Amino acid sequence: MKILVIGGTGLVGKGVCEKLKNTGNEIVVGAPSSGINILTGEGLTNALDGTDVVIDLSNSQSPEAQTALDFFRTAANNLIKAVKAAGIRHHLVLSIVGTDRAQHIGYLRAKKHQEDAVIESGIPYTIIRSTQFHEHIVTIIDVQGDGKNVQVSTVDYQPIALEDVVDYIVRFCLEEPKNKIVEIAGPDRGTMSDFVEGYLREKRSNMVVIANDNDKYMFEDIPRSLLVPSGEFFPGKIKFSDWRKSQ
Repeated sequence: MKILVIGGTGLVGKGVCEKLKNTGNEIVVGAPSSGINILTGEGLTNALDGTDVVIDLSNSQSPEAQTALDFFRTAANNLIKAVKAAGIRHHLVLSIVGTDRAQHIGYLRAKKHQEDAVIESGIPYTIIRSTQFHEHIVTIIDVQGDGKNVQVSTVDYQPIALEDVVDYIVRFCLEEPKNKIVEIAGPDRGTMSDFVEGYLREKRSNMVVIANDNDKYMFEDIPRSLLVPSGEFFPGKIKFSDWRKSQ
């Protein structure tokens, strides 16, 4: 098959492209640096010629509400129009667990628009909603910490390793379209504060976790179980404790 990976130079995209190259399929890296721009439409027609599967891993440069909405609205419209014209047989999108449960957050409204556009397009699709990555724990500490303490909520948390995310994207890409939303999450579930505390302990950091019940994530008010699957999900293989030891 010929597979176009939009966002193929990003954190997830690099891993997906590398793994797919070992499957014997033809991989096209979709990025402005390779002449493929989903905001302008540049290069899409040529990239989609003879393509069987499109994987959309694109992301807004900023999580700010209007910026994200402008990005995903324009990108989805351009990509779906081109995908329909090319007769693509499978359109796969990476999204976020909880997208539909916190529409007061602008970034998630933008992601929901992206999901809905694909679902309503009539193109065979698979939408993968993922929980937060293990690797994101460092961002939580950087953003919510002051060098000595880190304020962390006790909201439910079930992160997944980036490696597992890549494996599931590749797996679902090579399978028939699900024509539905599937969710993936790590094998461990607990409170966000416990995950952060465990990571800092592993790193022998002197930072202290100040746990609270404010139900906030990156300063956003969220439902307590927003960041974990609400039903059935595909579990990752890599435990958080094993991942943090490898860092």
